[in-house]
Amino acid sequence: MSDEFDYLRKLVSQGMLSRRAFLGRVVAVGASAAIAGSLADRAFAQSPVKGGILKAGLRGGASSDSLDPALISNQLPINFCKMWGEFLARMTPNAELENLIAEEFGASDKGRTWTIKIRDGIEFHNGKTVTAEDVAATLRRHNDAKSQSGAYGILKNITGIKADGKEVIVTLATPDVDFPYLMTDYHLVIQPNGGMDNPAAGISAGPYKVTVNEPGIRHGGEKFKNYWQGDILGHADQIEIIVINDATARIAALQSGQVHMIDGIEPKVVDLVKRVPGVTVETATGKSLNVFNMFYDTAPFNDNNMRMALKLAMDREQMVKRILRGYGEIGNDFPINSAYPLFPDDIPQREFDPDQAKHYYKKSGHSGPITLRTSEVAFPGAIDAAQLYQQSCTQAGITIDVKREPNDGYFSEVWNKQPFSLSEWSGRATQDQMYSTAYLSSSEWNDTRFADEKFDKLITAARGEFDQTKRKQMYHDAAMVLHDTGGLIVPFFNQWINAVATDKVGGWVKDPNDDMSNGYALARCWLKA
Repeated sequence: MSDEFDYLRKLVSQGMLSRRAFLGRVVAVGASAAIAGSLADRAFAQSPVKGGILKAGLRGGASSDSLDPALISNQLPINFCKMWGEFLARMTPNAELENLIAEEFGASDKGRTWTIKIRDGIEFHNGKTVTAEDVAATLRRHNDAKSQSGAYGILKNITGIKADGKEVIVTLATPDVDFPYLMTDYHLVIQPNGGMDNPAAGISAGPYKVTVNEPGIRHGGEKFKNYWQGDILGHADQIEIIVINDATARIAALQSGQVHMIDGIEPKVVDLVKRVPGVTVETATGKSLNVFNMFYDTAPFNDNNMRMALKLAMDREQMVKRILRGYGEIGNDFPINSAYPLFPDDIPQREFDPDQAKHYYKKSGHSGPITLRTSEVAFPGAIDAAQLYQQSCTQAGITIDVKREPNDGYFSEVWNKQPFSLSEWSGRATQDQMYSTAYLSSSEWNDTRFADEKFDKLITAARGEFDQTKRKQMYHDAAMVLHDTGGLIVPFFNQWINAVATDKVGGWVKDPNDDMSNGYALARCWLKA
């Protein structure tokens, strides 16, 4: 009954079912008249309302942000690109692959060749029809090291891309059973001619057309009237994203009605936000992790004794208790949790051990303070997390200098540039995608500079392994390499915590794939009449 109700409610949300027809269908599957009426009230209470200007106050915006999808590196541009961009596919809230511009994916040659059938009738904002040539050009651009694309690491396995009529044929160097899932990467916005002409033009086939682009200040869009899924996404006439990097200022903007939704609620203030009249706190548990990154190839972190000392000096239980306050779970120094299929659940949890940390620190031969860089935009609670870590390191005789960096430019000037800093990852669709994006020695976004031949071989082999038992063992072994020798410290996996003015806004969808309803909040929600 619940599956049937969910299906009928979706039809209602798309304007494809009247109340009378809804009642008839529900009664036909066995509901009483009273229950049918109650279900109808719930379904039609969530019917989208069209029109108005929907606004969000988000963190992470910087003056250096670009509309070029290849260069997106932080949360706010991700949210905006999903408003104007369209993709081959995306992940659904229940972890299934939903085809978008790609009507279907087909594999041959044991996963070495993939054929992507392109859906008919999808239009770009400039009036041109999306073609297989546009898709092929998009993949070619992101597969070019010169593009500096954040998706380069997951596409390096591609050796050939060819448009053939309504299909794109992709040839891989090694088999990849997860290839369709790679196409959900937020960098892979399909653009006219692949963005070869002007990648920062902000033209794609998403629900909104770019009208305002003031990096570090605000971004806006107007409803694209020819959007191919306009009955499902893009209910407001206009959307606006206001850059508000200060956590307190975001809450004030929501409370005053300046914006309708905000991200980055710090766990320590959740209870206070819950008391704001007309506001609902929305949480989602998924694959998101907050990290302490050490450059594997840079002194003093190029010595595994030092890396091990800093890992053992992390009091993860205190981190979860005091920073997350229950809105997350403990981490274990590799970027995978139980939200991923084939999670290696038998790896021993690393514990806080100041005596062993002191032992490894002494073996490293290092002396003097170690600089750890952070910012409010690194992740919610990042300043407090750095200071708490500073305290636990003191118990191991390790001196940490916490350097608070400016919010503006943190992800362009500090993350992946400085040898010890805080950051966050939203997770990826599959283990291979997460590892290939950030931990293969060849990854463009290898933000710990990790390089290990055994690890690389394990990930490459697992990518083409159809036997799930063997594949799980490969991922276990790869996780152990990273756990024991990598430059990654994972204190915890966090929940996404957002706040929405639900007295004014409807349609919020709980989606664990990424922050702000997987970046689609402004397109999924609507202003109530």
